[in-house]
Amino acid sequence: MGTAGTGADATVRERRQLINVAYRLLGSLAEAEDAVQEAYARWYALPPGRQAEIASPGAWLTTVTGRVCLDVLGSARARRERYVGAWLPDPLPAHAERDRGHGADPADQMVLDESVTMAFLVVLESMTPAERVAFVLHDVFRYPFAEIAGVLRRTPDACKQLAASGRRRVRDARVRAAPAVQADVVRRVKAAWEAKDIAALVDLLDPAAVMTADGGGMVGAVLRPVEGGARIAQYMVAIADKAPGLELLERSVNGVPGLVARRGGAVMTVAAFDVAEGRVSRIWAVRNPEKLRPWVG
Repeated sequence: MGTAGTGADATVRERRQLINVAYRLLGSLAEAEDAVQEAYARWYALPPGRQAEIASPGAWLTTVTGRVCLDVLGSARARRERYVGAWLPDPLPAHAERDRGHGADPADQMVLDESVTMAFLVVLESMTPAERVAFVLHDVFRYPFAEIAGVLRRTPDACKQLAASGRRRVRDARVRAAPAVQADVVRRVKAAWEAKDIAALVDLLDPAAVMTADGGGMVGAVLRPVEGGARIAQYMVAIADKAPGLELLERSVNGVPGLVARRGGAVMTVAAFDVAEGRVSRIWAVRNPEKLRPWVG
């Protein structure tokens, strides 16, 4: 697991990989950064002689990062219960959209692919901590079960069963539309939203669509999911009525077409969409300012 070799150079080269692993395991950039920092702190706390005995610092760091993430996931349910409203994973901008004003940001280390789409991350949230670790490490990053066993402190066969269980959850989830189809639907949603055209929005939304908003108690956001295409359309138009000057921009959100809402030049909301059969089936609207830091304001 990880890059073979010893010394500081080898451990620094692992940082990008570790950030990518930790974000997929936790769904939070800040928590991913903390997990990786903790792994590095433990590495540098080792006596030089012990470091020299470790053939692959990358493998050691990945194991420690995985265990730190497992501990975080184990306490996540209690923390999410205290969270105000729905909790959603942190939205990721494309490289060109990242705010360089905050200095080094873990988002700069992220590789955007199908394993970081909001739809995929939401499915990961439904897994047990052990399932998520086994599935992500094996199916996303291709680590062998013999090495995953060292992270979970279980047998390779047990890890294989955990990954298979996680795989079933992903397989049962709806397959998202092709990027070109999603981009077209999102573009039409933007136009209908700007025009405050409820009928057009209803036509673009699945009748059973669900919209979830995450304000974290820091900004106004509906605390419970809005269900039904007609209700969502009415809610979207009501938002536009209450926020004159709201600017909608088509942007990549976690690697797929989404929308960013700005007001007075500041990013207020980042919306991710799941599109199926030409209609929007899910909307995830992140409004918590702490989760919008990587976005250009």
